[in-house]
Amino acid sequence: MKVLPFKIPKSEQSSFLVQEDVGQSFYNKLHQHEEIQISCILKGEGTFLIGDSFGEFGPNDIFVLGNHLPHVFQSDPSINEVHMVSVFFTKNSFGSSFFDLEELQSLSQFFGDIALGYKVRIPERSLLHHFSVIKKQDKYSQLITLLTILKALSEEKKVVLSSSVQTKNYEGEEGKRLGDIFSFTLQNYYREISLQEVARIANMTSTSFCRFFKQRTNKSYMHFLTELRLGQVCQLLTKNENLSIAEIAFRSGFNNLTHFNRQFKLFKGLTPSQFRKLTIR
Repeated sequence: MKVLPFKIPKSEQSSFLVQEDVGQSFYNKLHQHEEIQISCILKGEGTFLIGDSFGEFGPNDIFVLGNHLPHVFQSDPSINEVHMVSVFFTKNSFGSSFFDLEELQSLSQFFGDIALGYKVRIPERSLLHHFSVIKKQDKYSQLITLLTILKALSEEKKVVLSSSVQTKNYEGEEGKRLGDIFSFTLQNYYREISLQEVARIANMTSTSFCRFFKQRTNKSYMHFLTELRLGQVCQLLTKNENLSIAEIAFRSGFNNLTHFNRQFKLFKGLTPSQFRKLTIR
């Protein structure tokens, strides 16, 4: 799967696009586009890959993605309906100097934070409300709401998602190679994966692959794979009380419980059972 150069479907007369996605799944191909994307999950759960960061999403999560940042939101197949509202625009959508106006200087923090992508830590209720109404508004009101959202986002606490190396716009063979690697990993993380196998997916030797991946993600492939597996573990621990911790570990790709417990404590700072007690719904 390539990192697809996605074209946002807005008319030539529109400076920005408000898009509502409702259905059984979101657009599930790793892609990137010129526009900045602000997305609010109103309904549904699943996993995301943004730059080199893997994690979970759920209702009331808000994500902000800088332009050309590769990403995909993969909904949980057991969920019947997902609902997301997104706004797409560029810094020059309203003219090259619009956001340089003195009256809009309070928004400068927003544009300084977006390159790596981030998730709003705990969105204010008023911010969530803006996403629930913006699709129903006329274009003038949508513009006012967008500026209000940008102001609120400038002041919200954030969780940065990607590493600095992901600010590069990956195209051509390099983009295809990264897309193939991420796609293969998302589809096969639950089973044993060797470096030799994933290197073949990238059409590289194991040594060249390890160097390629580390240079572009600032982490080893096995570190990335462990993060992805632990993200799935956390999701199952939170949502499936009836599954034992051992069963969850095996389902997520860990075939050695001692190694699993050690890695979980190293990455999360607490044991799986402690995590479950703190987060069970």
